[in-house]
Amino acid sequence: MVATFLNLFSIMNHPDLTWTDDGTPVSTAFDDPYFTGGLEETRHVFLAGNGLPARLCNGFHVAELGFGTGLNLLALAQVWDGPGTLRFTSFEAYPMDAADMARALAPFALPHAGALAAQWAVAQGPVRRIVLPGITAEVVIGDARDTLARWTGRADAWFLDGFAPARNPELWGEDLMAAVGAHTTPGGTAATYTAAGHVRRALAAAGFTVERIPGFGRKKHMTIARKPQ
Repeated sequence: MVATFLNLFSIMNHPDLTWTDDGTPVSTAFDDPYFTGGLEETRHVFLAGNGLPARLCNGFHVAELGFGTGLNLLALAQVWDGPGTLRFTSFEAYPMDAADMARALAPFALPHAGALAAQWAVAQGPVRRIVLPGITAEVVIGDARDTLARWTGRADAWFLDGFAPARNPELWGEDLMAAVGAHTTPGGTAATYTAAGHVRRALAAAGFTVERIPGFGRKKHMTIARKPQ
């Protein structure tokens, strides 16, 4: 019941934000910025942490917890020039307003940021579809504890990018990590900026082999994980 209410609330409401002096959006609900290391951290954690772009191929499917500004999608688009099409599915409880998205992405000057914001401005409903060169994306709006369980897909790589576990524990619980594991292909991977012990244990319980590796910038460690073949 709570998850269903959140799903309806999420479709109709945008998150309340404040902005740092350098233009980073901060969620007031979670008192946490949407990113700290920007594009370089995305490349280090989510791309390199999943062995990308080396593993990319036609039909490769990336899934994500926490769409936020769309920065991770744009970073993926930047390193893929085909041949073929990637699939991208993200789960987002609090979809950002298109104007805020454009403002947050402006400092990075990414080539498809304008196309993303323009499509986001007119996207409606519980599943929002975005088409970028070489990538078809779907953003599933609602509580991931509900929406991921009902998803019929499986991902080759996961970007686990919710707000910090201490501030948004719902997105890092054992049941949700188990759902991530159940929706991962054999040999599939996951990566996240956090090295919190309970997150690593939840991923291990979900069937991943988990490794703590050097993080980005001032973050000493991050986590990567792989499902057996």
